[in-house]
Amino acid sequence: MGKGRLEAFSDGVIAIIITIMVLELKVPHGYTFASLAPLLPVMLSYVLSFIYVGIYWNNHHHMLAVSRRVSGGVLWANLHLLFWLSLFPFATAWMGENHFAPAPTAAYGGVLLMAAVAYWLLQRALIHRQGAGSVLERAIGSDWKGKLSPVIYALGIVATCRAAWIAQLLYASAAVMWLVPDRRIEGLVDEHDAG
Repeated sequence: MGKGRLEAFSDGVIAIIITIMVLELKVPHGYTFASLAPLLPVMLSYVLSFIYVGIYWNNHHHMLAVSRRVSGGVLWANLHLLFWLSLFPFATAWMGENHFAPAPTAAYGGVLLMAAVAYWLLQRALIHRQGAGSVLERAIGSDWKGKLSPVIYALGIVATCRAAWIAQLLYASAAVMWLVPDRRIEGLVDEHDAG
C-alpha cells in the first residue's frame, strides 16, 4: 500500500502537537522583561520539546522518503510513535510548570525513552517491509545515535533521584547529538535518484 496517507496523517498530528505545546505558554501579567523570569522553566521546556518534535518530524520524513511501501504493521508502528509524541505537550507542561522537579523530569524522560523505542520499532517495520538491502537499511547502518539515545534517557530518569538538573543536561545533550546533521539518508536518496 502507498505511504501518502501515513505521511499526511503523521504531519497533521505533529503539527497539532506543536500547536498544543505553544498554547501552554501563558502570557505574563507584567509588561517588563522581569515579568518573564517566572516563565523561564516553561519556556526552556517548550524549546527542548520543540527541538525533539522537530527531530522526530525530520527523521520521520527522511525515513519515509526512502520507503516505497508500507504495511499494516508499519501503520500500527507509526501510530505507536505518534502516541508517545502526543504525550510531549503534557510532559513538557508538567515539567516546566513545576520548575524541573524530579518526578516531572523523570516522566519527561520516560516519554523520551518510549518515543525512542517506538521510533526504533517503526524503523524496523519499515526496513522489514522494504526488504533486505533496501536504501533505508543501508542508510541507517549501525545507527549509533539510535542506540545511544535510549541509554541517555534511561540515565536521565535514574539521575532524577540524585539531581534533576543532571537529567536535564542529559536530555539536552541527546537533542544536540541529533541536531548535528546526518547525511546518510539524504546522500543515499541523492545517489539512488541519480542512478
